[in-house]
Amino acid sequence: MTEKPLQSISTEAELSDSLSEPYPEDIEFAGELDGDVMVLGAAGKMGPTLIKRIMRASDRAGVDRRVYAVSRYSNPDDKSKLESLGAETVKMDLLEEGALDSLPDCENVIYMVGMKFGASGREPQTWAINSYLPGEVARRFSDSQIVAFSTGNVYPPVSVDSGGCTESDDAGPVGEYGQSCLGRERVFQYFSERNDTPTLLFRLNYAVEARYGVLADIAKWVYHGDPVPLNMGYVNVIWQGDANSICFRSLGLTDSPAEVLNVTGPETLSVRSLAEKFADRFGTDVVFEGEEQDTALLNDASRCHNHFEKPRVPVDDIIDLVAAWMEADNPMMDKPTKFHVRSGEF
Repeated sequence: MTEKPLQSISTEAELSDSLSEPYPEDIEFAGELDGDVMVLGAAGKMGPTLIKRIMRASDRAGVDRRVYAVSRYSNPDDKSKLESLGAETVKMDLLEEGALDSLPDCENVIYMVGMKFGASGREPQTWAINSYLPGEVARRFSDSQIVAFSTGNVYPPVSVDSGGCTESDDAGPVGEYGQSCLGRERVFQYFSERNDTPTLLFRLNYAVEARYGVLADIAKWVYHGDPVPLNMGYVNVIWQGDANSICFRSLGLTDSPAEVLNVTGPETLSVRSLAEKFADRFGTDVVFEGEEQDTALLNDASRCHNHFEKPRVPVDDIIDLVAAWMEADNPMMDKPTKFHVRSGEF
């Protein structure tokens, strides 16, 4: 099967297929990877297409691999869809006492559990999910190799001319969400060294597709004539399909002490310029609010690109897809990224 061009995608089924269509490198890696894969937090924005990609890559590599999909499954449809793909779903709240003990041993664990939206006002729950639970997971799966999702929010805003923070730069999160995510990293790092658990911290900043993400947020503001905020005037993004591929293959980079990997696109993108591109696409005017500042939350993913190659899907192609998707009144996820928030309060 060949990957469907973005401009021809018009349904959620086609979008899912595109986000989960494995690259040749995914198939090669699937053939080299030993053992099964467990995804914790499987029903989030990325989980279903990541799992589908892993299963497709494994099938095409001729590998009989179990893929466990663990989630609370607040939407039963998510569970049914993953089961229809052949994933072994497990419905559970990982914070419940003894829940982790009931999970099977698994050689490869991808940890996607996290709390961001609604974190302000629910700080204790945020810290429990983002910082306490990782310790329980690291203890339970000490004999596995772990890719743990993190975020560029562990970095401070930096000069827009800097190219973004690298993995060797000091952390400096703004707000309790970012602080709790740094807590998650520190806990995984501790147990990686204590138990010699191969681990990689996957600092993603920001995955995008047609239904959600930074580009969808900007497109929505422009399309409906709402002001586009410029207080976080520059961003990095990466097509979710590229992020899925990198995540899967990052299982091959885990180490002890834990590795750190920035994951995003190569460009520093201007929010103003992105909004103007959407305005041209929609044939409308754009209204801006505020002014760009000298700093922004930016990641330098050069190390990732040197190891895995640069993302394959260009930003302009994603812009065209998002614009066409919105004009067609296709389903959107009601999950704004709040990328423009500088206070760290989400």
